[in-house]
Amino acid sequence: MSLLKETALQKELNLKKYLQQFSSLAIAYSGGVDSTYLSAVAHEVLNNKCVLLIADTPSLPREELKEAIELAKQQNWNVSIIYPEEFKDERFLRNDSYRCYYCKSELFKTMMEFTKQNNISAIACGENADDLLDTTRTGKLAMKEFGVVTPLSEIGMTKQEIRILSELRQLPTADKPSFACLSSRIPTGTPITIEDLKRIEHAEKILKELGFRQYRVRNHQNLARIEVEISDLPRLVSEPIRSKILQEFQSLGYRFITVDIAGYRTGSTTG
Repeated sequence: MSLLKETALQKELNLKKYLQQFSSLAIAYSGGVDSTYLSAVAHEVLNNKCVLLIADTPSLPREELKEAIELAKQQNWNVSIIYPEEFKDERFLRNDSYRCYYCKSELFKTMMEFTKQNNISAIACGENADDLLDTTRTGKLAMKEFGVVTPLSEIGMTKQEIRILSELRQLPTADKPSFACLSSRIPTGTPITIEDLKRIEHAEKILKELGFRQYRVRNHQNLARIEVEISDLPRLVSEPIRSKILQEFQSLGYRFITVDIAGYRTGSTTG
C-alpha cells in the first residue's frame, strides 16, 4: 500500500471518530467531491441520524441538482431539498467581494431553520484542508458565525486524499471535476441576474456535451470567455467543434466568443 493511501485511510479513521461526537448532523450537500465523501462516511457512522441538505437555487445548474439527488437516493442517503433566498438579498445581487459571504449566510440560516424544526444537533460542510489556504473564501466568515463544523479540514484531509478515499468507496464523484456556483462566472462588481445565470448554464452544458471535463464560461455581458484545460485548447478550436460552439453561443445572445489561452483556473473573474 502506498504511503499516500495509508495516510488517507488513517485520516478516515480519525474522521469517523470525529463524527461519533454528534448525536445527529445536517450536511450541506452539493453532489461534489467533498460533500459526497463526507456524506458517505457520516451515514456510515450516524445512519439515519445524518441528513443531507441540498440548496435549490439559480446558482446551481439543474443537471447538477438532479445528479446530486439521484446519487443520494442510489446510496440510500437521507436527503432533503432546501430553498435559500439569496436572490432576494440586494447585497448578494450587487456581487461585491463579499458575495460568497452573503450566499453562505443565507444557506446556513436556512439549514439552521431546518435543523431546529427537525431536532438536529449540528450543521457541517465539506470544507477540506486545501480550502484553508484560500484567503478569498469570504464564506468562511458565515461558517464561523453559524457554528458550522468542518470535519474534513479539522482532521487535515486534502482534496487528493478525499479523491483516493472516494475511489476506494467506489463513489462516482472520485474523479469529478471541480465545480463552483454559476454566480462565480460573473466578474466581481457586475450585478448578478437570473437571466445571465441561465445563459451561462446553457453555455457550459454545450461544452459538457462536447466532451470537455473541466471548463468555465466567464460572462462579460455580451462576451463569453471560455476556459478549458490547456491540453483541451487545440480541440476547442478545431472543426467542427469551433463552429458548433460559435453558433450555439451566438444563439444564446453572446456577440463575442473568446478563448482564454491561460486555460482553466479558479477565481479568474474576481479582482
